[in-house]
Amino acid sequence: MAVREVKVCLLGESGVGKSSIVLRFVNDSFKPALESTIGASFMTKRLDVDGVSYQFQIWDTAGQEKATFRTVKDWVRELKRNCTTDLVLAIAGNKSDLNDLREVRVREAEEYAQSIGAHFIETSALSAINVPQLFKAIAEELPPEDSISVRPGSTVHLRRHDENKETQTSCCGSKKSR
Repeated sequence: MAVREVKVCLLGESGVGKSSIVLRFVNDSFKPALESTIGASFMTKRLDVDGVSYQFQIWDTAGQEKATFRTVKDWVRELKRNCTTDLVLAIAGNKSDLNDLREVRVREAEEYAQSIGAHFIETSALSAINVPQLFKAIAEELPPEDSISVRPGSTVHLRRHDENKETQTSCCGSKKSR
């Protein structure tokens, strides 16, 4: 069976559980005191969906401030403005096990996801709820390989909206001139 490589980049604010989702998906484990990601980390996992084998290359980026759902819209705008290839967007409402601390109503998140053509899935890396389903949904939404128009070596550069236009943040958080 041929293996289809899929690049996934997890974006979001610090503390929302991006690293925990990756750890749950790749190793089926959870660490309650996971240290914050510095720069980015990279892990892979193979998943078979409907007779196709997908090799997920998962980039877990370092979060910035802690503002969660409010900044998802900024991330999506930046992706759509800068990405020249086909995108599959999925929004994970992580920490669904903490329902009593909920800040975003499920309906609000679902409506936003629908408005941008994204999947919304509530997950819990702690209790392993819907984590594999998140990646399965991504795989099922991918366009056929023969319809993908990717330029070899193309890169998407993301920056925060409030970032000074004269500087660019490197992957490790330091500023450098453009």
